[in-house]
Amino acid sequence: MTTLIPPTAETATAAPSARADAYRERNPLALLGHQIRYEQLSFWRNPQSMVFTFVLPIVIIGIFGAVFSGSEGQEFFFGLTGMQYYTPVIAAVSVLGACYGQLAIVLAMRRQTGVLKRLHATPLPAWVYFAGLLVHCVVVSIVDVALVFGIGALYGVDLPTHWGAVLLTLVLGAASFCALGVGVASLIKNSEAAPAVVQFIQFPLVFISGSYFPIHAELLNNIAGLLPVKPFNDAMLALFTQDAGFQWRDLAVLAAWGVVGALIAVRSFRWDPRPE
Repeated sequence: MTTLIPPTAETATAAPSARADAYRERNPLALLGHQIRYEQLSFWRNPQSMVFTFVLPIVIIGIFGAVFSGSEGQEFFFGLTGMQYYTPVIAAVSVLGACYGQLAIVLAMRRQTGVLKRLHATPLPAWVYFAGLLVHCVVVSIVDVALVFGIGALYGVDLPTHWGAVLLTLVLGAASFCALGVGVASLIKNSEAAPAVVQFIQFPLVFISGSYFPIHAELLNNIAGLLPVKPFNDAMLALFTQDAGFQWRDLAVLAAWGVVGALIAVRSFRWDPRPE
């Protein structure tokens, strides 16, 4: 006859603890790959979010192509045609939207709904979670930029030749904007306020950085050059229009803002919903 031994607190927690230890001992790269796959599946299985992420820049660059098709270089565009100016700028704006705006809103929503709180209670390391978000945003940005480049090429815009510089600029820009997105998400109190807070910061930066139209005021350009959006625009423009390579000054400004965003995130990021 088998004797049943009642479970104790020690035996009840032994199995979950063993599973947690086994999870922590998994290869960090395997954990990262799993997290990236999760973020990608979550994104691609949300048709509305996916379509608007990619369709909006395509529609914008398509409209500009119809407007500026066949035009000559103009002084207003610093000697460039409208399409030569807007193709790299719209590509830069699409990266900003994917890595800053959407990320900040998604994190605010996940915090509000308790997703981050539950995730934080798992053995998944925090750095794996945020690295997975970063790689996901970079992948989305690459697809966005490739689509914009392709539409621009259809309208006669020459593609850049220094693809190494393009890749570094894109990855660094995406990483910096992701860090800023996480930093801003740390300051948002609830998900309802997230879109307003994100746009309150993004709209003036995009406006003064020449994303809507070229800015010819020297003082405003000097100020915008110290902020994160204009250096990214300028680096992309140089790669397209000047057949240039690495724009180290612009990349340094981007990296500095990435560090600022990361520091804000480290000091202020909350996994639990903020009390109302």
